[in-house]
Amino acid sequence: MSRLKSLTQGNSLAARAIRSGGWTILGYGGSQALRLASNLILTRLLFPEAFGLMSLVWVFLQGLSNLSDMGVTQSILQSKRGEDRAFLDTAWTIQVLRGVFLLILTWALAVPAAAFYDAPELAEILPVVGLTLLIMGLFPTKKDSANRHLALGRITMIDLSAQVIGLVVGVAIAWATGSVWALVANAVTTTVMQLIFYYIFLPGAINKPRWDKPAAGELIHFGKWIFLSTAAGFLLSQGDKIVLGKHLSLGALGVYNIGYFLASFPLLLGGMLMRRIMIPIYREKPPSESAENRAKLHKMRMLLSGGLMGLLTLFALIGVWLVAALYDPRYALAGGVVVLLAVMQIPQVIALTYDQAALAAGDSRGFFLLAATRAALMMVGLMIGASQYGLTGALLGQGLAMVLAYPAVVCLARAHDAWDARHDAVFWTVGIGIGALAFWLYQSAIVKLSALNLP
Repeated sequence: MSRLKSLTQGNSLAARAIRSGGWTILGYGGSQALRLASNLILTRLLFPEAFGLMSLVWVFLQGLSNLSDMGVTQSILQSKRGEDRAFLDTAWTIQVLRGVFLLILTWALAVPAAAFYDAPELAEILPVVGLTLLIMGLFPTKKDSANRHLALGRITMIDLSAQVIGLVVGVAIAWATGSVWALVANAVTTTVMQLIFYYIFLPGAINKPRWDKPAAGELIHFGKWIFLSTAAGFLLSQGDKIVLGKHLSLGALGVYNIGYFLASFPLLLGGMLMRRIMIPIYREKPPSESAENRAKLHKMRMLLSGGLMGLLTLFALIGVWLVAALYDPRYALAGGVVVLLAVMQIPQVIALTYDQAALAAGDSRGFFLLAATRAALMMVGLMIGASQYGLTGALLGQGLAMVLAYPAVVCLARAHDAWDARHDAVFWTVGIGIGALAFWLYQSAIVKLSALNLP
């Protein structure tokens, strides 16, 4: 009992990591539960085309955000000056300027984006949703400071509270209008409430405009590779929507988005855990320092990967049933999407922790090279697969790309003495078995996905 108490209530790295992991799981689980509730309500009030349209909106906004990311958050997490007021105020100033720039760019690109996807509504929606980019630029750095110290309880409660308010507003507008503007209002309201709550409820000084040259130099030097990495990260996270937006109708894209929402839960949770937990752990307990550190990291990887692989297995085996139970028949084909996506994400879960070792060591260049390799392979896989076999081919191509990227993952991990061959061998074996079982059980559901292809 005393051992358990020390692990959960102490100030050691392990205790902070456990608490941070718990809050991250609670926060993400709660967030996804609210998103699911929103999804279930709004899919009955809105048409699939509305969800397809918003998926295109988020492609553009995510693209603008990633293509301008200077790695401010990562800099605060790993920098020795991460507690310095001048450093934090300079970081905040950079973020505000970036937010203003992104809002202007969103307004400029709204009409061309609408023309590219032949979706006139984008010209009206993008400028409004683009306000979220400006608002996020105003988020205080005390949010990042809380992440740096693995103190995530209050952030979790703030994010969930803001999401609840956004959900209520979105449902009310959907009930009244039945239009896509319900989804727009949900997004903008959630972001506004996050901003207000961060300033009111997080401890720490209020940021002021400041430009400290040494701080700016450090931020820009570290961030130049993060900028390129997030550009690659955009392709990794949104490449499927970019490609499929040209190969599917808005209605079919909406169906795909429902399947993606369910199947992506394990991988997105894992990514959040890695970003919030692994950088501080690698920073304080680098694996190159001792065999003891490597042993502790092995145990943590086995635990995290085992939990995430269990979730992927669950979605791969019950995806078809889950969609049938939760959604009306208009979304039935999303069941096959859940199964196929869950299987295709297995290679990413296996390699999930390694890139954080590079960031913790300040190796943003190595982090970028891995992200670029993954992005290039995935875009090639998506485009070739979609052109030959439609949606099914695109998803299979995405999975194959992540398998081909694995040697690059190993190369980066070995450079920082972080590669865990025993861990990877175990989960590659388990993953192959899960994939074979899912294909055997749901071959017909996967084949039916061709119905979503454009003629």
